[in-house]
Amino acid sequence: MNVRKLLHSRWFLPSAGAALALAAGLVVGGLWLGARGEGGKPLTPAPAVAATLADFNTAQEGIQTLQNLQNAFRAVAAKVLPSVVQVDVVDVVKTSGAGGPNPFEFFFGPRSQRQGLEREFRRQGLGSGVVVRRSGDKLYVLTNNHVAGDAEQISIKLPDGRSFKAKLVGRDENKDLALVVFETRENVPVAELGDSSSLMVGDWVLAVGSPLGFESTVTAGIVSAIGRRSVQGAAGFTDYIQTDAAINQGNSGGALVNIYGQVVGINSWIASTSGGNIGLGFAIPVNNAKRSIDDFITKGKSEYGWIGINMGGLQPQAAEDLKVGEARGAFVYGVFKGSPAEKAGLLPGDLLTRVNGEPLKDSSDLLLTIGNLTPGRTVELELLRAGSTLRLALQVAVRADEKQLAAQASKVWPGFSVLKITDDVREQLNLGGTSAGLVIAAVDQGGPADVAGLKSGDLVTKVSGREVRTLADFYKALNNPGAKEILFAIQRQGTSLIIGLVR
Repeated sequence: MNVRKLLHSRWFLPSAGAALALAAGLVVGGLWLGARGEGGKPLTPAPAVAATLADFNTAQEGIQTLQNLQNAFRAVAAKVLPSVVQVDVVDVVKTSGAGGPNPFEFFFGPRSQRQGLEREFRRQGLGSGVVVRRSGDKLYVLTNNHVAGDAEQISIKLPDGRSFKAKLVGRDENKDLALVVFETRENVPVAELGDSSSLMVGDWVLAVGSPLGFESTVTAGIVSAIGRRSVQGAAGFTDYIQTDAAINQGNSGGALVNIYGQVVGINSWIASTSGGNIGLGFAIPVNNAKRSIDDFITKGKSEYGWIGINMGGLQPQAAEDLKVGEARGAFVYGVFKGSPAEKAGLLPGDLLTRVNGEPLKDSSDLLLTIGNLTPGRTVELELLRAGSTLRLALQVAVRADEKQLAAQASKVWPGFSVLKITDDVREQLNLGGTSAGLVIAAVDQGGPADVAGLKSGDLVTKVSGREVRTLADFYKALNNPGAKEILFAIQRQGTSLIIGLVR
């Protein structure tokens, strides 16, 4: 290298000047700190110098704090990474044959002539999983149902590169969880499961997984919210931890961990307009998954508690009718015949407000609370009925799957719901100037009301000969214990009808 050119280059001169200035400052500072006045007493630094020294000491303390935080993140990553795996899957997807040009059409004719012909193709996908248990040579990996629940082939890839074939143990669409198993005698670390109920907003968390196939990725953030409810398309039998730790495609099924290296959540989905991370990630609390792990291993599926009611939110204008005031909870629209709810005495029109003394926010809260109870357990319900508080005890049953419940629609009494007619309801349903006070909102398909001929939009004017203008009137007449048959006076598009339901 030409030293002369280097010394005269454009970037060397300012750099050298800065270096000389820094060196001069250190020398002057050193001389100043070592300088002494009359009698050998040390001189007091000027205020500017003293402030600089204070800032330096404060900066050192800050650096030490950051270093401690960095060391904590390193320790958490080192503990968790070996137990978070990549889950590779192959799905078989069937199509109706409505794709692009196909050479088989030369032999089988155009698509219009073979509408019933299906085609299959294999689709690869990937996600993440957490090794949660070991039993002998069997290692169980918890992941999302949308990752492995429908897979034809599953393989597990460990962070150290080892790969194993795996198979599905159990799945649960209601919580979006699945458990897969692989076998090896080799050493594979098992994750420590924490207590998600101890999480608070603002807690540090790390998301670990294989986003977009980049295995063993760790991102950091905080708990943004807890107890988030599901959105349309997300599993409904769990709440969620919200975090701003970066979560992307492929993170599904991975671990959300606390500062102690304990798994507190299973990463599940993101809210995004672009499909990428925007700081809105959601994880299933690990406490909601612990019982599912045992159910998958022993039964191959999750079991949920069920009491046998159709429920929903209470129309705001109905609170005065039913004398419930500001109370919140789950409103009972229908009761399954022969269910724990019917045996305990629950009736349509009841507002459930507490379960085992714990207040309910709404019907979703009741669904989660009852669903997560062990079948066979006795539970105490508190409810409001016609302005009075009642307490009932019942034994929780096992919830059937959604298809089985739909097939039991004929057992739900009365099989329809009514709304109080307000100005908004009148406008939305185009009811005009009717004098009726109640309208049928929804009819359960296959239920008693549907079979009898009641329809959504029917105006209800009388029940068993009694005029009904309020919801209190309606449910009092409907729940008359002495009536075996209930007659409904209906107005439908200007026509008056009488339709009866046998209890």
